[in-house]
Amino acid sequence: MTLKECYSSFGGDFDSVLLRLSREQLVEKFVYKFLDDKSFHLFKTSMENKDYVEALRAVHTLKGICQNLSFTKLYESSNITTLALKENDYQKAAESMPQLSEDYHLIINAIKVYQSCKEA
Repeated sequence: MTLKECYSSFGGDFDSVLLRLSREQLVEKFVYKFLDDKSFHLFKTSMENKDYVEALRAVHTLKGICQNLSFTKLYESSNITTLALKENDYQKAAESMPQLSEDYHLIINAIKVYQSCKEA
């Protein structure tokens, strides 16, 4: 699996991120760093605790990372959640969580598959 195929598997825009970061090695570096990012988990915990200020901060951070890395589907779902929290529509934010979680885990799993292919 190539990095471009990895991006394709989760609905990312590889050409866009490559244009932004210039080198595939740099893209790969930041893709791997995404595995350690805590924004999604902080968002989820904050929503469970009804700490909507912290949830907004976390999902907004996640959205920014996704925009920079051209994780298109996760960017879109995190944007919907961000807007809902900014509008204090906590019900809509909660309803958007399953899609956001699905998009997040799709990326995480694809990165892990890509990583294991590289190591093999």
